[in-house]
Amino acid sequence: MKILVCVKQVINPYAKVFPDEENKIVRSNNARYSINPFDEIAVEEAVRLKEKYGFEVIIVGIGSLDIQESMRRALAIGADRGILVNTDVELCTLVVSKIIAKLAQEENINLIVMGKQSTDGDHSHTGQMVAGLLDWPQGTFVSELTIGDDYLKVVREVDNGLETLQLVMPAVITVDLRLNEPRYPSLPNIIKAKNKPLNKINFSDLNIPEHTGYEEIRYDSPLKREQGIILSGSEELVDKLNLSSMVVK
Repeated sequence: MKILVCVKQVINPYAKVFPDEENKIVRSNNARYSINPFDEIAVEEAVRLKEKYGFEVIIVGIGSLDIQESMRRALAIGADRGILVNTDVELCTLVVSKIIAKLAQEENINLIVMGKQSTDGDHSHTGQMVAGLLDWPQGTFVSELTIGDDYLKVVREVDNGLETLQLVMPAVITVDLRLNEPRYPSLPNIIKAKNKPLNKINFSDLNIPEHTGYEEIRYDSPLKREQGIILSGSEELVDKLNLSSMVVK
């Protein structure tokens, strides 16, 4: 059985970013890049399945050669090999989904695991599109996972509580924060990861159009929160709340 785990490299989630003067690009002030936190959880879960059942874990990354750092970290956690789709073009999530779906078919993948979203784009729809392209069952926002002979049982977090699904494999799952806590790779595993296979292929060789279908017009910083005020007592609080309800209406 083969598990394909999708890894994206993002600006460190704790770094401060801001748009440039023309609101065309996002500046990171030379912040470090790291593996997307949700994807790291996906890697950890795949490695746990490998350790329990002996599955093969394959990492796929899409982007410039710089993402090798995050892919090597995934290999150090315990993945077996990686596939790097090299491109300097900023691809939309539909094109990314087509790449993942094509690789899954070529590798005869049984299970695709990815983070529910990335901390930069926050789109949260790549997994769903991959499942649609492959016509595979999907479980999104997964916080618990058990595996049977030819099925998965997942618990997913929804707005009104928890939902339990049983999926026939092959399938696609996207993982949530509460699924597990990723391990820190040991020094010996970090050294071993440098020698694990990392196959590099060019995006152009996949014969998938790079047209995105949309244009990013501008970036804006979030609105600054207004400074709070100190109220003299409960009567003033009631007045403020009444005023707020009138404004909403």
